[in-house]
Amino acid sequence: MTTQFSVADVELELFRYPKAQESNLQAWDAADEHLIKTLLEIGQDAVPTAIINDSFGALSCALSKLNPNWPLFIETDARTSYLGSIQNHEHNHLPTDNLNWFTSRDNLPKDLGLVLMKLPKNLTYFAHQLMRLSHVLPAGTRILIGAKAKSINSALLDLFAKHLGPATASLAWKKTRVINCISDGKSRELPKEVSWPIPEYQLQISNLSNVFAANKLDIGARIMLDNLPKGDFNTIVDLGCGNGVLGLRMAQLYPNANIHFIDDSEMAVASAKANWLRNGLASDKGHFHWDDCMTHLPDDVEPDLVLCNPPFHQGEAITDHIAWQMFLDARRRLKKGGILHIVGNRHLAYHVKLQRLFKNCTTVASNGKFVVLQAQK
Repeated sequence: MTTQFSVADVELELFRYPKAQESNLQAWDAADEHLIKTLLEIGQDAVPTAIINDSFGALSCALSKLNPNWPLFIETDARTSYLGSIQNHEHNHLPTDNLNWFTSRDNLPKDLGLVLMKLPKNLTYFAHQLMRLSHVLPAGTRILIGAKAKSINSALLDLFAKHLGPATASLAWKKTRVINCISDGKSRELPKEVSWPIPEYQLQISNLSNVFAANKLDIGARIMLDNLPKGDFNTIVDLGCGNGVLGLRMAQLYPNANIHFIDDSEMAVASAKANWLRNGLASDKGHFHWDDCMTHLPDDVEPDLVLCNPPFHQGEAITDHIAWQMFLDARRRLKKGGILHIVGNRHLAYHVKLQRLFKNCTTVASNGKFVVLQAQK
């Protein structure tokens, strides 16, 4: 795994978060390098700058390296992005008092002179980000977006014109381009919340824009809901909760249990909490954590059941290290005799990992695409 980030005179050692993970992926990509290269070429001054979708702090660390007093306003939906950025600032002995943190639901300040963005995989979320920027950016503000060259097309440039202002793309460099957008100063109306029912479980669900399965029950969750475990459960964790549908159903089945919802996405945690309230569940039984797996779960939370529908990508990267960390955390935190109950694509072969960790693994259900597995501590 490469850890040496080098663009012109900017030299850094950058790690993904957590540092010790089962992954050979690096903490930045060529689009990060292209953005920094562009700033150096245009001689950008250290104006108040928003940084959005910075995976593990490559952009913020580079700007802090160029000028330790550069005022940075960092917006992220991912807890691992925040933790990774802090980790890499500290590792490179960079200041952190110039960093100001925002979630994707917070309002950025209105005196920004520049915005740097990475293009996220979820274009619905990206459009929402552009609309939110239209509320705070004065006319003439420059927004630079780094992306893979193959992701940039006329439809994407039209998205900028519709939601923020006119945009053009640079020449390709290392298979990336930088989009240069200029804010037109016109505020756009934000999209209305979409809510949808799951009638067989008498649930009403809504998702914020960066939450998986925007307006329907995904097929992995459906087979999981059809094959939930039975037992005397007092403390349940919905790990990687998304909109919280698994934990919500368990709250219906086990109304006296404490249900803990955990996700790396702040929007997911906010969606799960809103759905808990929307469905009239007991206010003292739902607990919500924006966290990197179960890293910072309170010590007194000892689940006897962990439900998990693990992701197999992080941004653009296809990886199973998140699932591996989820399984490790579950084994560490479960009570003796507690159960990890998961769903995954058959080809991911999660049964191998569970057998290795727990020394047991049972196939609960399967179809042509998915398998539901259970392991006991």
